[in-house]
Amino acid sequence: MTEPTHSGHSTDNSPAENNHTLDIQPQPRLARRGFLSGVLASGAAAASTAASLVANPAQAAAPAKPSVLPPSAKGALAETGVPPDLGHGAGMPGSDFMVDVIKSLDIKYLPSNCASSFRALHESIIDYGGNTKPEFLTCMHEESAVAMGHGYFKACGKPLLTLCHGTVGLQHASMAIYNAWCDRVPVIVVGGNDLDAAYRPPGVPTFHAAQDINAMVRDYTKWDDTPVSLQHFSQSFVRAYKIAMTPPYGPVAISLDAALQMAPVHLHEGKMPYIPKYNPTSPPQGDSGAVKEAAKMLIQANNPVIVVDRAARTPEGVGLLVQLAELLQAKVIDQGSRMNFPKTHYLSAPATAIANADVIIGMELSDFWATVNAYTDNNSNDGHGTNASRIKPQTKLISISSVDLLTKSNYQDFQRSLSVEMAIPGEAQASMPILTDYILKNATAAQKASFEARREPMKKRWDQQLKSAKEGAALGWDASPISTARLAMETYEVIKNEPWCLAVSDRISWARKLWPTTDYHQMLGGSGGQGVGYGLPASVGAALANKALGRITVNFQPDGDLLYAPGALWTAAHHKIPLLMVMHNNGGYYQEVMHLQRMAALHNRRTDQAWIGNSLRNPDIDYAKIAQGHGVWAEGPIKDPAQLKGALQRALAEVKKGRPALLDVVCQAR
Repeated sequence: MTEPTHSGHSTDNSPAENNHTLDIQPQPRLARRGFLSGVLASGAAAASTAASLVANPAQAAAPAKPSVLPPSAKGALAETGVPPDLGHGAGMPGSDFMVDVIKSLDIKYLPSNCASSFRALHESIIDYGGNTKPEFLTCMHEESAVAMGHGYFKACGKPLLTLCHGTVGLQHASMAIYNAWCDRVPVIVVGGNDLDAAYRPPGVPTFHAAQDINAMVRDYTKWDDTPVSLQHFSQSFVRAYKIAMTPPYGPVAISLDAALQMAPVHLHEGKMPYIPKYNPTSPPQGDSGAVKEAAKMLIQANNPVIVVDRAARTPEGVGLLVQLAELLQAKVIDQGSRMNFPKTHYLSAPATAIANADVIIGMELSDFWATVNAYTDNNSNDGHGTNASRIKPQTKLISISSVDLLTKSNYQDFQRSLSVEMAIPGEAQASMPILTDYILKNATAAQKASFEARREPMKKRWDQQLKSAKEGAALGWDASPISTARLAMETYEVIKNEPWCLAVSDRISWARKLWPTTDYHQMLGGSGGQGVGYGLPASVGAALANKALGRITVNFQPDGDLLYAPGALWTAAHHKIPLLMVMHNNGGYYQEVMHLQRMAALHNRRTDQAWIGNSLRNPDIDYAKIAQGHGVWAEGPIKDPAQLKGALQRALAEVKKGRPALLDVVCQAR
């Protein structure tokens, strides 16, 4: 049943309430500096009813004609054709057994766009499997379906299954699969296919089939297979799940023959095909000897710096990293693909902290080269830019990364080759206990005292860092369009007393700087591959996971990103997935504006035309109406910063009722 949507373009006429700073201290008015002062102190219409029977028998016998007549059998045949009678199958269809295999792995949801190449499996999921574990979630696009699985895993640590239709469906999904590959997230993708060319139905099914459908995504999946029997499928699916869930995580693909789904199950010696038991693989630990050598270098360092990107694989990983950092009193730079280190901790440091380091240990970095080097566009003769080191020449580099265990032709994870003193192939979280234990047992009393001597200077640095961030956030606080700092902090003010999760924060760096992120689930990071169209469906997936966990999911939704996958709004509304979407509506692809400005300057040309080809204005897009059209409560556009708090409170109230809500907020370009 579709819920009534809230009208857009409204203002808050509710009685005035006491405003609060972030440490919940009452204030007479919400001044910008007062608002920020305690920032880290606290951890589609109503449904129709059935027509009643009238008392007059004559009237009851001759009901009024409906406004839209259902098509007659002849009309339907003339319009679309009718599938021939398939008759009745004998025995258990293969698709039923496939459902048993899927259920054995406790996969709760199956976000997919329906299609003919997996119609038998689709039917079995509903009628044989009871549409539970997995439950079919209707998606408008395969990219959105995979992105939902991406966000779901990052929120709760469990993978989902997505079905894709043939060549076209897998190509639609490929961008999201690539994002998952780059972000090291396990998603299981099954591509329906008509494998045997001799029996492919003519027309569209033939166009959508391929002999090696997995070839389209092989460069950015960990493993793929094409089962030729039901027993093969059983073994293949469990193996795919196991490979996807063994660090380094990653997507896997299975090509599923339509005929195999429809074929009856054949008993072997009176027995059904067996389903292998899934036993998880232990994460690959770095060589203990190498890790101990790395520990020696950290013990001897005067200014060690720890840089992490995906070092925390689970909530326990955050605790391990805190323990290591506090033992060494070492600065920690969290690059943010996961929530690795509490933003409230005095050892949390900005990217510039590497400048004076004598030892840098990078854990699960996407790009170690870019961490310690800079690249600047210039007007050089060869068209390339200029490289510059961010660190001292004598700085020693250590890498602990499971990416060293991946060997695929698409090897973008290494980025540029970087010479390091030690490259340890292994999973960072699994290796940290060895590292910490060796330092504890082998550092001398004098060395431990030198570690401890760094504590107070670190705390003073942290206080100054926080002060500078607050001062930066206060700039343009009352401006219209609304500043991204105010957007971030007003949102936090409204949700701070809820169990919250920030699913997507692209372009809103203030949330990362000032939200008191302490728990692993609170900030999920980006897409990995930076493919546009990730934000909305990934947030829907995260909200689906958080719904069962009692958390409020927040998404700072870029405007251009939403336009790639607006259908995810309907999925959220249809399946009653509560999600607070706060639009970062800056009217264009502003990053690309800056690229054009830089190029125009390099070419000694005017920079004021950089908006051409990048603007999403004239006409302005009404994102509230787009959301309302998909059955989502929505309000906006909001331009006056004074109206932002009331709108956020109304949106949160809708989310707490168990449904998605969107606020269209017009923001400053930067």
